Amino acid sequence: MTKKISKIFLGADHRGVGVKLYLIEMLNAAGFTTVDLGTNDPETPVDFPDIAAKLADAMQDAPDTRGILICGTGAGMEIAANRYRHLRASRCNRPEQARDDRFHDDINVLTLAADDIDIEMAYLCVQAFLDSPFDSSEKRLRRLEKIS
Repeated sequence: MTKKISKIFLGADHRGVGVKLYLIEMLNAAGFTTVDLGTNDPETPVDFPDIAAKLADAMQDAPDTRGILICGTGAGMEIAANRYRHLRASRCNRPEQARDDRFHDDINVLTLAADDIDIEMAYLCVQAFLDSPFDSSEKRLRRLEKIS
């Protein structure tokens, strides 16, 4: 995986804690700097929009960072993250999706569904997300400009 990324911020609600902790362990072992934005208690419910807000704050003015958000469905985190102008989040459950979403849409936040993905597949999605470049061709930049 590429090391051009300065930090990876990870956050999860109570349903995503296990996947998040596994990913942090694997990313640290691969040499990445990770920042855990919580939660770490799978027994105490937290609201996913609060975790997404922490990630949005952390990634503000930090273009060389990436984010990973995990909740039960992945959709809640995706919706919450996409409310912030500087975030482009996509829920992926296959590495090919993560690769294509980076390449075509320059996503900077990956969301995962803890209820639907095993930890090995989650890590493969993260690897694709971190390794894939953005195709900064004119048409892609034009499209991103229209949504920002």
